[in-house]
Amino acid sequence: MAGRDALAVMPTGGGKSLCFQYPATVLPGTALVISPLIALMRDQVDGLRAKGIRASAYHSGLTQPERWRVREEFLRQDLKLLYLAPERLQSDEFKTWLARVPVSFIAIDEAHCISQWGHDFRPDYRRLDGLRALIRGGAAIDVATPLPIIALTATATRQVQDDIVERLQLQKPVRVITGFRRPNLAFAVKACATRDEKHRQLASCIDEAHRAGGVVVVYAATRKNVEQVAQTLKQLARYRNKVGYYHAGLEDEARTEAQQ
Repeated sequence: MAGRDALAVMPTGGGKSLCFQYPATVLPGTALVISPLIALMRDQVDGLRAKGIRASAYHSGLTQPERWRVREEFLRQDLKLLYLAPERLQSDEFKTWLARVPVSFIAIDEAHCISQWGHDFRPDYRRLDGLRALIRGGAAIDVATPLPIIALTATATRQVQDDIVERLQLQKPVRVITGFRRPNLAFAVKACATRDEKHRQLASCIDEAHRAGGVVVVYAATRKNVEQVAQTLKQLARYRNKVGYYHAGLEDEARTEAQQ
């Protein structure tokens, strides 16, 4: 809020979102929030709107009418926060929007993705280094007005922290490093000789977690494995109608249905 750049390394649930959501509500203009996942954007936008805060997200999962609505909200300066995937900032159309709207600051979530140690996940994070200059080139920004950047992540070694600062060209940033330990998490490894054994172990883990209540999320390394695990679990009578899967290769409608 003082116009300083900042780097925050805080565990999930540690208050990272508050670091940019609160300033966005009280500073003039619209805050741009760069986020890599549609599900994260939707979750945060829904939470903000439930509190009466004007926020929207612009991403590939929207229908054309929804995209036009968000565009008009942004250009009318009706929004306090606009969530974007990094790829959107490469669009010439979006660059013209930025020239017309005062931006209060830039928040880059999952900022480790910009580092040379984490960019394979989303290469477009590497193109964010010129974002401040791009926005300053628009008519809506007074060059005398600070345009701070806050980079946030739950996991970053000192090497990655320094890489984030260098690649985003942060100017003497305030560093808030609270660590990444989460006492509510536990880790275990189970060796499995075959895929069938792996799936049996997985079903046993899900049974145990399911008895504790809530939803179980299973990550797999490839889209093929995601679908294979889902089909295996659906063959179990107790989970037949309770399994969905989600990956970038699905049609928009199927992805939206699974995420919702």
